[in-house]
Order: sequence, then C-alpha cells, then structure tokens
Amino acid sequence: MSAKEIVTALAAVAAVCAISVPAMADDTGFAYMHDLRKEGGRTCFTDHYHYGNGSGATKAAAQKDAIGSWSSFTDFEYGSDWARFSRAASKAVSCTGSAGNVSCQIEARPCK
Repeated sequence: MSAKEIVTALAAVAAVCAISVPAMADDTGFAYMHDLRKEGGRTCFTDHYHYGNGSGATKAAAQKDAIGSWSSFTDFEYGSDWARFSRAASKAVSCTGSAGNVSCQIEARPCK
C-alpha cells in the first residue's frame, strides 16, 4: 500500500469516527450503574454525591474554582451532560478563610 493510499484510508476512518462518536460524547453511560430518579424535569443520582475543592482571593473566586473541580471530575466520569453544577441537586457549599485566602468545598448529586 502506498503512502497516499494509507493517508486516504486513515482519512476515511477518521471521517466515520467523527460522524459516529458525537452520539455518546456527552454521556459515558457509567451514570446508569447508580440509582437515578426524576426530579423537577431532571434525571438525578439518588444518593451518589460528587465533591469539589477550590481556593481563591475571594469567596466568589474560591466557589468558582470548587465548581470547576466538581464539574471536571463529573465530566470525566459521566460526561458533560452530568457535569453542569447549575443542574445538580442537594448542593452544599462550605467556605473558610478571609479575603485573599479563601477555600471552599462543595458537594452535590449530579443531574442531567
């Protein structure tokens, strides 16, 4: 097989993958090993929480960092459909420190 034929074959494979991958790109399927229930138009984990930690110069910055931590891990494990903290249930936020050095911890049940 020539180099040109290999490149053409690889391009064809890449095109097929690009078409078929997006259907599952936002949900890994791992969420379904947990118990789920409908809550206010969302599907939520019933008793499985995810956690995030963050720090910053202000409470708002530390909360944003903690939410990013929560979202990043949730996205990694379950996909971006589950990783929006704004849709999560049973949210709890705890912050300590003072201006210039604030730490926050959050927890919430993922929902989509």
